[in-house]
Amino acid sequence: MKIEKYNNNNIDKDLLKAYHEATKDPSFVKLVTKIKLKEERAMKYTSKLERCVCELNNCKNCPGLHACKNPSNGYVYYPRVEDDRVYFDAIACKYMQEKNRIEANSSKMYYQPYQIKLANMKDIDKKDKKRLDAIKWIVNFYKEYKKDKHIKGLYLHGSFGSGKTYLLASLFNELTKEGAKAVICYYPEMLRHLKESFGSTFDVDMDELKTCDLLLIDDIGAENLTSWARDEVLSTILQYRMDASLPTFFTSNLNIEELEAHLSETKESVDKVKARRIIERIKQLTDDIEIISVNRRQ
Repeated sequence: MKIEKYNNNNIDKDLLKAYHEATKDPSFVKLVTKIKLKEERAMKYTSKLERCVCELNNCKNCPGLHACKNPSNGYVYYPRVEDDRVYFDAIACKYMQEKNRIEANSSKMYYQPYQIKLANMKDIDKKDKKRLDAIKWIVNFYKEYKKDKHIKGLYLHGSFGSGKTYLLASLFNELTKEGAKAVICYYPEMLRHLKESFGSTFDVDMDELKTCDLLLIDDIGAENLTSWARDEVLSTILQYRMDASLPTFFTSNLNIEELEAHLSETKESVDKVKARRIIERIKQLTDDIEIISVNRRQ
């Protein structure tokens, strides 16, 4: 790059020297040329432009977000010229753009592995005959939900790793693309989060769980049960959704009878009546399907 000679009154010698050193890097020259920035203006931003070059170089041959070397994971510092002024923005890389696209088209999830965000109905393995009843139910729900937004959800229970969460997440993600507000929560962690959110976001979080179009309470029965979790959280959510006829889903390793026994015993006491009330709400909200299949997590 050719460097013009400027009057000492117009440009600081140190800026000129730093800029001259930076132009020895072909990547720096390429960037300045690409954004069509005049040299006199570029000299005032040498250090910031060098940072851009460094981060852009980090992006070359990067295998994914897990290996990102930039200060802001998934973003690159990049210049923008408007009216001969230079602005610097954090631009999402291709991996972050794909992550954002997937999340925009998937259900809102709490404490779920990233693979669940990728769940897609077209990718469901239909070879396992033991899962066919659940798959047929899901396909039928997908069709019927377009006609009626107030139909029953599903209580899907069975063996560990049989793909219960993935199956329902694939349904939720498809309906989210079509405008449904869906929430998937890993129930044991959600209870912990709600307990810690008193005085801050508790009411907002509870309102979302009660009112979202589609709700999946994942792994119910795996929590350390307390009377508060049963009577103040679960009962409140289910009563609201039952009254509003909002589709509600559950996954569990317990069948409905085993879940009733689990819900009847807390650290404080045994209360079979309150457990029965919860179970009756679940029965009114859902159909019941069991999956006994191979452990897909292996």
